[in-house]
Amino acid sequence: MIPTITAFEQSPDRGQGLARDMPVRWALEEVGQPYHVRLVSFSAMKETAHRALQPFGQIPTYEEGDLTLFESGAIVFHIAEHHAGLLPNDANDRARAITWMFAALSTVEPVIVQREISMYLERDKVWHEERLLIVEDRIRSRLDDLSAWLGDREWLDGAFSAGDLLMVKVLRRLGGSGILDNYPNLTAYAARGEARPAFKRAFDAQLAVFTGKSSSQLQ
Repeated sequence: MIPTITAFEQSPDRGQGLARDMPVRWALEEVGQPYHVRLVSFSAMKETAHRALQPFGQIPTYEEGDLTLFESGAIVFHIAEHHAGLLPNDANDRARAITWMFAALSTVEPVIVQREISMYLERDKVWHEERLLIVEDRIRSRLDDLSAWLGDREWLDGAFSAGDLLMVKVLRRLGGSGILDNYPNLTAYAARGEARPAFKRAFDAQLAVFTGKSSSQLQ
């Protein structure tokens, strides 16, 4: 059965691959699972029909038969559990990969999102610059620890996994900030993720929505 996911009809990320349907697309591409995309407008996201799929009126959602899921991390986890390629077979290795999925979304991403909130919603506040410095220090603290763990490893724990997929997705949110430039191993790590053919296919598919071009026209 071919699943259907929802995505922004007009993505606020302007095709940069930062919207939350991106990791779902990437996961599906990694495992070779075809999928349909239903584009949703901002107004439709708040309507009853969409809220029946996503209680908070956001994207993405995932529909497969009588199963409906929301939250990108939960969807990626479901895909990884039901298809080979994103979680190791060994039970301990698998548990560690899942741990990194949680770490990406629960430990690293929240401080990065705080910076985005500060940049976009608090710039006119008299305390903006002071708060931004505090938030960026928190980000660097997380990156210090992540960089120390990664060292010269190719991936976080053995082969590429759903943990890496979500961590690379999170690190990409720092693009243009200059913060990641001080961590060469993390920069190279994110670049390895972006170089994966499945990432490129997912990125092109999301970009095509913004540009109005087909994926083949982006090659």
